[in-house]
Amino acid sequence: MLNTKNHIKLAGSVWLLAFLLSHSVLAQETVSLSGANSTQNDINPVWVGNNTLLFTRAFHIENVGGNTDPGDIWMVQKTGENEWSEAIHRADLSTSGFDVALGLQNVLTLLVFHEDQEGNAGIHEYAKFGKDWNYRRRIEVPQINDFKGVVSGNVVDGKYIFLSGNGPNSLGNEDLYVFELVSGITWSEPQNLGIVINTFGQEVSPFYDSKTMLLYYSTNNQPGARGKDIYITKKMGDTWQDWSNPVNWEKLNSPGSEMAVAFVGSNQVVWSSSQNSNGFSDLLTFAQEEELELPTDFTPALRRSISRNVYAPAIEQSDEVYLTEEKIKPISPLIAVGKPEVGLFIDSVKLEQKPLEWIAVDAVEKVKVDFELEFLSKKNPVTFAGKDTLFLSDLIKKGVDEVKVLSNGYFPQIMPVIALNQEQPNMALLVKVTKGSSIKLEKVSFQRGTSEFEGVETELALKEISTFLLENEEVVVRIHGHTDSYGDPSLNKALSLDRAKAVRDYMVSLGVPFERMRISGWGGTRPVASNATEAGRQKNRRVELEVQ
Repeated sequence: MLNTKNHIKLAGSVWLLAFLLSHSVLAQETVSLSGANSTQNDINPVWVGNNTLLFTRAFHIENVGGNTDPGDIWMVQKTGENEWSEAIHRADLSTSGFDVALGLQNVLTLLVFHEDQEGNAGIHEYAKFGKDWNYRRRIEVPQINDFKGVVSGNVVDGKYIFLSGNGPNSLGNEDLYVFELVSGITWSEPQNLGIVINTFGQEVSPFYDSKTMLLYYSTNNQPGARGKDIYITKKMGDTWQDWSNPVNWEKLNSPGSEMAVAFVGSNQVVWSSSQNSNGFSDLLTFAQEEELELPTDFTPALRRSISRNVYAPAIEQSDEVYLTEEKIKPISPLIAVGKPEVGLFIDSVKLEQKPLEWIAVDAVEKVKVDFELEFLSKKNPVTFAGKDTLFLSDLIKKGVDEVKVLSNGYFPQIMPVIALNQEQPNMALLVKVTKGSSIKLEKVSFQRGTSEFEGVETELALKEISTFLLENEEVVVRIHGHTDSYGDPSLNKALSLDRAKAVRDYMVSLGVPFERMRISGWGGTRPVASNATEAGRQKNRRVELEVQ
């Protein structure tokens, strides 16, 4: 078994000085953004036009919460070529909690992320009046209160919010997500940007340029990354999961940790970097404004798979396959004030592959049941010889996206390949098809406030359950629609019934007899979780199938 170790540490100031001097000779010289930096963390630069850059400053005495305040919004203005004013505290955009400017939704509207001292988070709207920003309202962003960790991002074209955080369905620590504007101030649920970008490490500070379709972000879990490095990837398809192989933007990166780029016109970029011995971040730029050197070779990503603890590299050409387990341990500076950027030790260990195992269990009686496996791919039909010994690499090479667990007399269960575990058997809890038993249609979702389906996964999920009903002609079901408790109860009940009807109508179009499906709409009267949090409300907005 091969053992290798790659230790990444924050470097001392003397070594970094030598690095910066040599770096300035070989390429564009990197300099501190005059006026913008302090002895604390200066992070998350956001360009809002009118020669103005907003950023977050942590643990400063002038912050709303004083030197224990984890981050207020500050402002610097560009006064000439690479000349900037002294930073000004924007108390009108700040709270005693953690504050991050996300950028302009339009010329008069700024979106800001706030997290209070109790951990309650939200995105808020501010309106510009002269030189001041006036608070307007909190906007409806589903599951935003679930985002923890390093939260940052940007607003794109007024209709997308790209955000990092340890959020819903995160593969490990912070992942990258996108929200899409539905209507008015209402946004869609967060979409994970997928496994080409996201790993079980940290992916933070997304910046997306819709004109070039390039996404800039920071990660500590790409091959060759030193601390956190800035990478660039290009959108290659129709979905938010279709990206090119990430490319290291070497011109910006150092042995410290780099995050959060902001473009100041076409020839200047600002980013944050922990290039000092205490590990705190400063805002940097290039000494001269000249055409930026960006990577241009973006190739479609090879398929990757991530389980809870194991990362499988892209597999195409070689039959020699191995998996890499990476153990991440934070290290802190010996002397520091506040909460500095941390470095990482990353230990990579070459592991022998273990064959995948499955267990199917009756969800009520908790006894094992016989089962079969079906392998699903969005591109090509996939077959294997029954339940013969299979490795994760086998599924990856054949393009398998999901594994369906089937047992006679039970509803099937679908397990995404990215969730498969190599270290222990993958357990499928199967619900028996008996009168009164029910399942939640996990992947069925609707556009906010309507009965219109959202996303291709909804139709694929309904095709799966329709196939099951067509193969089991004796089964009669009732489709239950549910909402959360927010809003008018009568409107919620009508909406839940409309959604149940939409599900039935779609399955009728696929051949399931109308008379075998009844519908009910319960509004918010049958919650399965608390409506006090967005996470709970999300669980309450559901469609269930009950056997009659």
